[in-house]
Amino acid sequence: MRLVEQERYAFRYPAKIGPEDLSSGGHFGTDNTVLLLSRARAHVFHSMGLAEGNLGDGATGIIIVDLTVSFRAEAFLSEEIAVETQFGAFTGKGFRVYQRLTRDKQLIALAETSVLAFDYRSRKVVHIPEGFLKVFSAGPVT
Repeated sequence: MRLVEQERYAFRYPAKIGPEDLSSGGHFGTDNTVLLLSRARAHVFHSMGLAEGNLGDGATGIIIVDLTVSFRAEAFLSEEIAVETQFGAFTGKGFRVYQRLTRDKQLIALAETSVLAFDYRSRKVVHIPEGFLKVFSAGPVT
């Protein structure tokens, strides 16, 4: 799957690569890339006054359906990097999270995550709450 950069990313999450983030190859590891993408996504929800477990109605959270990461360059110890995030491709029950990992202006990786709205009490996929759509349509709070 070939991932394409989005025209716009509304949210930015800065990070610095530490020793614990390195793989055996001496660069930023795949596992820590996925963790950083997750942290950045959680930060977006928090900046909107929401959470991954509460999309605004107190009952609906998200469930990850798939995650694709396309690496374009390496990153190394002590480098300042950033994850930029944009939500899009909304359907009645889900949406996509587009993310770009950069160092300065150099592209390190692109990622896309498919997300579904999920009611953890009934253990079922549900419609995206109207409250989430309203908060999201208001734009970034950061």
